[in-house]
Amino acid sequence: MSRNVSIRYAIDWTTVLLYVLLVLMGWISIYGASYNFDQASIFDFSQRAGKQFLWILTAFALGGVLLLIDSKLYNIFAWFIYVGAIVLLFVTIFIAHDIKGSRSWIVMGPISFQPAEIGKMATALGLAKYMSAYNYKLKSWRDLIPLCVIIFIPFALIILQNETGTALVYVAFLLMLYREGMNGIVLLIGSFAVVLFITIIKLSIVPIQVDHGTLGMLLGMAFILMVQMGYAIFFCRNQKEAIILFVGTVVVAIAAYVLNFWFYLNYNYVAIFTVVASCVYWTFIELFNRYKKYWFVVIFSIGSVLFCFSSDYLFQRVLEPHQQVRIKVLLNMDDAPLGAGYNVNQSKIAIGSGGFFGKGFLNGTQTKLKYVPEQDTDFIFCTVGEEHGFWGSTLVLFVFWLLLMRILRIAERQNDAFTRVYGYCVASIIFFHLMVNIGMVLGIMPVIGIPLPFFSYGGSSLWGFTILLFILIRLDAARLERMR
Repeated sequence: MSRNVSIRYAIDWTTVLLYVLLVLMGWISIYGASYNFDQASIFDFSQRAGKQFLWILTAFALGGVLLLIDSKLYNIFAWFIYVGAIVLLFVTIFIAHDIKGSRSWIVMGPISFQPAEIGKMATALGLAKYMSAYNYKLKSWRDLIPLCVIIFIPFALIILQNETGTALVYVAFLLMLYREGMNGIVLLIGSFAVVLFITIIKLSIVPIQVDHGTLGMLLGMAFILMVQMGYAIFFCRNQKEAIILFVGTVVVAIAAYVLNFWFYLNYNYVAIFTVVASCVYWTFIELFNRYKKYWFVVIFSIGSVLFCFSSDYLFQRVLEPHQQVRIKVLLNMDDAPLGAGYNVNQSKIAIGSGGFFGKGFLNGTQTKLKYVPEQDTDFIFCTVGEEHGFWGSTLVLFVFWLLLMRILRIAERQNDAFTRVYGYCVASIIFFHLMVNIGMVLGIMPVIGIPLPFFSYGGSSLWGFTILLFILIRLDAARLERMR
C-alpha cells in the first residue's frame, strides 16, 4: 500500500459520526433543559443552547485542526504537553477566581476555562509516552511507581484547586494499567478499601451494645479475616491454614461473648486483637516454613486495620462538609430532602415521571419549571429521562456504548504501544465520566460534579473531550501511513 494515504481515507469515520451524533443529541438536550418560552429559538445566543452551538462549531473546527497535525508530533511533544499542563494546573491555584469554593476556572472576559480538562489529555499522553519506551513492560511494582507519579501530580494539583470530583477521574487510568499488565490485586485492594470505608462510615453510629463497640469496626475486622482465609485457599492453595484461622476466630468470638458476662469487653478491641494475632500466625508460618507467600497478607491486614482507624478521620477532617453530606445522603445516613439530597431527589422524580416513552420533547414539567438544579450541566441526563423516557435514555447509553466499543477496537488494532495506551486512556476516562454522572443522577453514586461527555453544557468540557478523542483518531489514521 502506498505510504501517502490520504487522511480522508485513513480517518475512522465511524468514530467521528458517533461523536457528532452524541454532540448533537447533547445540544438538543441542553435546549430542552434550558428552554425559555420568551426566547424559544435554539439559535438564540443569549440562551444556553445558542451559546453551546457556538462551542460546538469551535469544537468541530478544533477537531479538524487536530486531524491535520502530523501524528508524530503528539508522540514527540508528549512530555512538553504534560509538563505544560502541570504548570498550568499549578498556576491556576493562584490566579483562578473562587467559584463556589473551587479555584479551578480561569476567567478571560466572557469565557471561562478549566485547565483540568486539558490535564486529562496531557496525562494520557504522558502515560503513553512513558509506557511506549523501548523494552518497557509493566511486570512489577517497581515499574508501576513512575506511572503512579505521572498520575498523582495532576491529581494532587486538582485537589488543591478544591475540585475533588474532577481529580477522582484520574482513578480511571487504573483501568488502562490493568489492561497493560498491572496485577489485578491492585483493583481488588481498591475495591476492598471502598467496601471498608462504606462499612466503617455507615455503621460507625450503630452500637453493638452500650459501650461495647460499633458494628462498623466489627464488620471491618471480619472482612479482613475473610480476605485472609480466601487468600490462603485460592492463592496459596492451603485449606488447612484457612480452617485453623476460621476455628481460631470462632473460639475467640465465643470466649469473648462468655467472658463478657463477668468482665467488660469492647468487642472492637477483641476483633482487632484477632486480626493482629492472625498476622502473627501468618508471620510464624512464613519464617519457619519459608512459604514466601504470606508476607503480602500480613502487610495487607495491617494496612487494612490502619485504614479502618483512619477512615473516620478522613471522613471528618479531610472531606469538605458538603462532601460529607453527599456521602451520607448516598448511604441513607441523612435524607436531607431539602438540603444536599434535593438535587438527587428532584432528578429521580424527573426521570421517573418520564415513564417508558417520556413526556415528549419540551414537555417535561420538572425540567421546564426548573425543579432540578444544574439540569443542563451535571444533571443533564434527567432531561433525557423525563422528555424521552426509558427508551430515549437507553438509546443514549447505547450510542455511548458503541463509541466505547469503537475506541477499544481502535486501541486493540494498533501495532505501537503509544497509540494503544492512549486509546485505553481515552476509553477509561469517558467510561468513568459516564458511569459516575449517570450514577449520581440515579442516586446510586455520590454527587461529585463531573459532566456527562458531549452532553453537559460548557465549552471547557466539550473542548476537553473533543481534543481527547480526535488525537486518538489522528493517531489511529497514522497506522495506514505506516503500512506498505
